[in-house]
Amino acid sequence: MTAENSAMKTSRLEAFSDGVIAVIITIMVLELHVPHQDGIAGLWSVAPRLGIYLLSFLAVGIYWINHHELLRRTEQADYPMLWANLVFLFALSLIPYFVDYLDDKQFSSFATVLYEIAMLFAGFAFYVLRWTILKMQARIGVLTVGDRNEFWKHRLSLLLYLVSIAVAYYRPWISLALNSVVTVVWIIPQMGVKDCNADEANIAASLEGRH
Repeated sequence: MTAENSAMKTSRLEAFSDGVIAVIITIMVLELHVPHQDGIAGLWSVAPRLGIYLLSFLAVGIYWINHHELLRRTEQADYPMLWANLVFLFALSLIPYFVDYLDDKQFSSFATVLYEIAMLFAGFAFYVLRWTILKMQARIGVLTVGDRNEFWKHRLSLLLYLVSIAVAYYRPWISLALNSVVTVVWIIPQMGVKDCNADEANIAASLEGRH
């Protein structure tokens, strides 16, 4: 059996990943508990937990969107891609645990460091996954300039995570604020990449029309 015949379709890979990510989000939701105290005071007491849940939910959701954008670029998944995807899902599966740990330890410096390390691990794992998909795109001849340019987003987000880890020892809330900046970095460049790819498609279409 050849390597091409034994390769997994990315549709199967995406379906499996969607299921795992859905479970990860469900676990985070199930860890939200109603406060014992009624009224505004009770709601305010769980505001930090709701905040870190929102931040983590957005992070996992954005990863899911970008994961879909990546997998639609190739129809075949080789073994490096399968393993990279598995490590990425493992990294994401740790986030609910450290969300709960962070809340249980009342957002201490050490707990914040662990949370930021978990986010860094997820970001690095996704970086490796993108690299394996980029290699597959290059192999089948569908790699674009926009695909290569997306790597700057990963490097910037990983750098911000490293800074947030260092800041967490002194100012946990500033560290989490930097984490939220990473979320914005993941949202905005994706729009620019889509515009870039659209421009490339328009240029290619215009050139074909001239021939």
